[in-house]
Order: sequence, then C-alpha cells, then structure tokens
Amino acid sequence: MTSPQAVTERPRAGFLDSFFKISDRGSTFGREIRGGLVTFFTMAYIVVLNPLIIGTVKDGSGQYVGGGTDPTASIAKIAVATALVAGIVTILMGLVANFPLALATGLGLNAFLAFSVATKMTWADAMGLVVLEGLIILILVLTGFRRAVFEAVPLQLKVAISVGIGLFIAFIGVIDAGFVRRPEAPTGPPVELGVGGSLRGWPVLIFVVGLLLIVTLYARKVKGAILIGILAATVLAIAVEAIVGVGARSPENPGGWGLSVPKLPTEWFSKPNLDTIGEFNLFGSFEKIGLVSALLLIFTLMLADFFDTMGTMTAIGAEANLLDDSGNPPNAQRILIVDSVAAAAGGAASVSSNTSYIESASGVGEGARTGLASVVTGICFLISMVVAPLVTLVPYEAATPALILVGFLMMTQVKGIDFDDLEVGVPAFLTIILMPFTYSISAGIGAGFVAYVVLKVVRGKARQVHPLMWVVSALFVIYFAIGPLGDWLT
Repeated sequence: MTSPQAVTERPRAGFLDSFFKISDRGSTFGREIRGGLVTFFTMAYIVVLNPLIIGTVKDGSGQYVGGGTDPTASIAKIAVATALVAGIVTILMGLVANFPLALATGLGLNAFLAFSVATKMTWADAMGLVVLEGLIILILVLTGFRRAVFEAVPLQLKVAISVGIGLFIAFIGVIDAGFVRRPEAPTGPPVELGVGGSLRGWPVLIFVVGLLLIVTLYARKVKGAILIGILAATVLAIAVEAIVGVGARSPENPGGWGLSVPKLPTEWFSKPNLDTIGEFNLFGSFEKIGLVSALLLIFTLMLADFFDTMGTMTAIGAEANLLDDSGNPPNAQRILIVDSVAAAAGGAASVSSNTSYIESASGVGEGARTGLASVVTGICFLISMVVAPLVTLVPYEAATPALILVGFLMMTQVKGIDFDDLEVGVPAFLTIILMPFTYSISAGIGAGFVAYVVLKVVRGKARQVHPLMWVVSALFVIYFAIGPLGDWLT
C-alpha cells in the first residue's frame, strides 16, 4: 500500500520522478533534496580548503595560481573556480549518470600538485598535466578499458573496498573534528585522543553533541536525521563562537575551530572572479622537466584518479543498494565518463583534478538514491560562488558527525567477506586497513589487488586470475615504486 507521504510527493515531482527514476529506486522527492543538501554541507569545506592548499604555494617561477605575487588574490579566485567546477560536474553526474555522487577538487591530488609538481614548473604547466591525465582516462573509459577493469575485480574485493572506505571516512571525520589528532611531541604514537590524550575545546564538544544527535535521530528513524544534526550543530557552533570567541585552531589555540570559524559574515554576497579559467599549458611541462619525468607525473595522477573513483562509486552504490549481482552500479560507463571529464575540467580551471567524493555517502545515508541529489548539491556549489555563508558557516565539527554514522553503515558490509578463505580474506583485510592507515583509497585498493594475485599464484591458482587483474596489479607495483623508479629513469 502506498504511504500518504508518497502520494503527496509523487505529483509534486512530476517529470523529475520519471527522469530520475525516483520512485523506481524506492526514494522520494524529499529524500533526494535532503540528501543533496547533506552532501553539500558535508563536502563544502573544499571551497575553503582547496584555495589554502594550492593558492598559497608559489610555482617554479615564483608566481601564485592565476599569476601575480599576492596569495590573497589567488585564494579568492581559486575559491570561486573550485565552486564553479564542482557545481557543473556534479550536476552533470546527476543528469548524465543519474547517480547520487558529487565531485570536487580531489584532496591529496591537489597537495601533490602544489608541493611536488608546480614547484618544478609554472602553475599553467602543472594544470596542463592534469588536463592530459583527465583526457587519457576519458580515452580509457570510451574504449571500455576502465569499465572492463572494474568488472574484472572479484565481488568480495569490491565489498572490501566499500568497507575500507567506510572506515576511511570515519577516520577523516574524527581527524577533521579534532577528536583524534597527531601529537605535538616528535616521539610517541602517530595519533592520540584530542590534545595530549584528552578532549579539549568547545569545537570538540560541538562534534560530540552533533554526533550523538545524529545517531539518536537515526536510531529513532527520524526523517532528515543527518541534515537536522548538521544544521543544529552549526547553529550551536555559531552561538558558542558568538558568546565565547573560540577562534581558529593553531598551535597557540589547540582548542579552536578546525577550518572555518562559524560566525555571521559582514558581507553576504561577493562578485565571482573567473580569471583562472583556461589558465593551463597542455605540454609546457615536457619542456620544463623532460618527457620521462612528465609521463611519470601523469601516470601517478592517473592511477590515483582511476581507482579512487572505482572505489567510491562501488561504496556509494553498495550503501544505496544500487549494485547488481556482480557488484556493479547502474550507468557505470556514464559515471566514469563524467568523472574523467571532471578531472580534465579541474585542470582547465586551474583548481586541480576534480574527482568523486566519498562524502556523497552522507547524502545516501539521508536517503538519496538518484542523480537529483547530485543536481541539488551542484546547484548549492554554484550558489556558494556568490553567497559566502553557505560555505563559511558550517565548521568541520558540525559536518563531520555525518561521516561517522555513514562510516558505520558502510562497515556493516564486512559480513559479506569470507575471511576463512585466505585468498580473499587477506587481500580484503589489507584493502580495509590501508585506506585509513595511508589516507589513500588507491593505496588500499592496490595492496589488496597485488596480495590477491600473489596468493592465487603461490596456491597454484594463477589461471583463476582475470588477465586485467594481472595488468592492474603490475601497474600498482610501479605506482608503489614510483619514487625510486623516477630517480632511476631520470
């Protein structure tokens, strides 16, 4: 029997219900809207963080992104371009692939580009490498190679990827919130609870309150539990900052806010500056550092992008219950095409490669099942180009509780892995633990793939390994040894 809510929502959706297959996937118009908003609030930090990573580093010529020697101007331009590209490619993901997956500048890749690539050439040359990388991946998608690799992965390893990503995003959540931190002392454990082994500061309290609220609402099956939790924690954070004046986190103020300080801005609107669009030099890097070095850099960027997205779309599809019997999401080819275009678009706009965001799982946890949620997220990114508070008002500590709950939900898939079978159990275990331990989805996938092939060989079952798994595992061996290999070749 159809619920009264579904009856009232379907007529409202109209064309949208048919285009996005909302009812067919067991969702509603309201869930998709809430899911899109939750995803945006969970990953909107990238509009603030990306400019701080690539906008404050001089290239080999002493210039900042967009040209000039003023980092303030560079940061402003990058923030606008980051939001613009994220908005466009996320809307494309929704319209073309009908999948609840949002995209934006990839963390890790942007830092690699800033500190390991741009310092050897100009920013335009570095962004040219990103465009080339995206175009190469697009060719691999159009030829069917990327999807073939994805389908060659054993089902239980795909499950392990989803579980590992669940653990990874939960780890991201506690780190970004300051609940778990790197100790200040040079000796001792790599991470610890709070500051000096104890929780300190109002922001951590906001995180704990937000987490408890979201978990409580979710347990009581309250619709919009994650969105309500994020918004309530944000309001509480604004009130605390207004009363106490916590300030930003620093060595002198370890109990401060992690990224953005939640306070009402003096200006609600800003005029977007799009000067960084088109600032790339496609083959300039080859002249600066040589053919071999440039190709190695492209390979590094490409492999990370290639498998990060594979893992992310698998995890999102599993959490949304959209995977088929082989563990493949619907419209996989279209998802991969949009992701490849996004990588090139990020380079063309001078904001680094854009890739799929695992934070999209927070929107799926809110109920999103279709591309309409991605369209909503993309529109929010476009609005954030001119409406500053949408980004600056939500601190890490208010958004990251969503990642903890979603991490738990994704971890529950671990029961689908047969750990009694060492040929699957050991690779799955390495995949799961190395994603958070190395802070890299690709590293976890690579370790699992290589271990799977090795164990099959030593047990005399090499013929059971799909040919593409041999190829991919060999590429991962090169990826893991890219540093010494590059030194040897150059």
